[in-house]
Amino acid sequence: MAKKSKINRCSECGYEMVGFMGRCPECGAFGSFQEVDRSEDSSRTKKRSSANSERLNKIETTNSQRVKTSINEFDRVMGGGIIKDSITILTAKPGAGKSTLLLQVANDLARQGIKTLYASGEESTSQIKSRADRILKEIHDDLHVVSDNNLNSVLEIIERTDARFIIVDSIQTFTLDEFPTSRAGSPTQTMECAYELVKIAKRPDKPRIVFIVGQMTKDDELAGVRALEHLVDTVLIIEGDSGEELRSLVSTKNRYGSTGEMGFFNMTEDGMVSIDNPSEYFMTKRSDENQVSGSALTVVREGTRPILLEVESLVSPSFTPYPARIGESMKREQMNTLVSILEQRGAIPLYDKNVVIKTTGGIKLKEHSANLAVIVSIVSSVYDRPVGSDTVFLADVGLTGELKKVPSLHARLREADRMGIRLAFVSGDYSEGTRLENLKVMKLRTLKDVLNKVF
Repeated sequence: MAKKSKINRCSECGYEMVGFMGRCPECGAFGSFQEVDRSEDSSRTKKRSSANSERLNKIETTNSQRVKTSINEFDRVMGGGIIKDSITILTAKPGAGKSTLLLQVANDLARQGIKTLYASGEESTSQIKSRADRILKEIHDDLHVVSDNNLNSVLEIIERTDARFIIVDSIQTFTLDEFPTSRAGSPTQTMECAYELVKIAKRPDKPRIVFIVGQMTKDDELAGVRALEHLVDTVLIIEGDSGEELRSLVSTKNRYGSTGEMGFFNMTEDGMVSIDNPSEYFMTKRSDENQVSGSALTVVREGTRPILLEVESLVSPSFTPYPARIGESMKREQMNTLVSILEQRGAIPLYDKNVVIKTTGGIKLKEHSANLAVIVSIVSSVYDRPVGSDTVFLADVGLTGELKKVPSLHARLREADRMGIRLAFVSGDYSEGTRLENLKVMKLRTLKDVLNKVF
């Protein structure tokens, strides 16, 4: 027979304990414990699962069942399209373009005949319509919207409309009726809502695509418990300053594609515009008569893709005991190291010079393959002598002044060749093997050799 027992449960995260505490040890909430009845049947038997095992080699995969959009950079980050039974979470700072991008994707899939549902717990349907009128040329009939933060109601609408692409914006604003004591945004509500959406996406008889919008904390991290990231298939982050047009879409987790893949967009009045050829975007085209000093080209890797990038430097006299070292696109420690190498190994004094470095488009220099290009751009500014815009520099520079090889060099060279570059400076240990149309590769051993050749 069933016996009644009392237990204290946290209304914020669902943590249970027999005793009572003023603060929850799990989520840190104060005064959140409530006494509840929990029935326990001492004579209950274990429930038997109805699940059966399957032969692994007989299971059909869904990787080929990808849905492609007309947004090329979005498809690239997703791994070539969206898997039909996947669940993805997208997060970014306020105003970065989360809702804008997903509304564009939803309308694109609706155009393909896929019933879509945009469920918002933050905005009214009229607000969503105003955004759609601004960024979409035509709103298709299969795009439905609902403004309701009750997930039970949204789940009913999904079944009634048979929507196959669902957007929940944002997960921290939705609640389930089964947890009345937990507020929206609490760990319990957030995780339970996410579990329900996973069930919707993973139904074998009716797979669906689910996108969840997640709020971001002040530390630029996904708000909520870390378990939310483990639960979903893909985690996407939109990066970019609100005052700039450039946005980058990064996958920090992708079960169906490459983790770390990156796509680029322009944030315009007409929505997020895909930058399909980033190499052309992140360099300045100049004719032979309009060459300028302080500029050098390199090839960096963003995700799995090589991108041609322009590095700019400005060197000016300093009238203070401590000249400025400003690196908008690289860490100050890395910049100071390169300046020291140039002074010692390149015999160029900079102790009385201000040095400023940035990249076209504002891409951060996260890898050392751009170090040689940074140094060459500084020397170009010092001598006020331009470096040809048909030349790239692909090497790291050691403290000894020797050139070091960089990873994925062949892929970088192919991208430079595709963009019409004629000459590439690399380290002496480069081994040929890449068929290049017009690009000539020059192998050198030290920084001094490069400066003598270029200047």
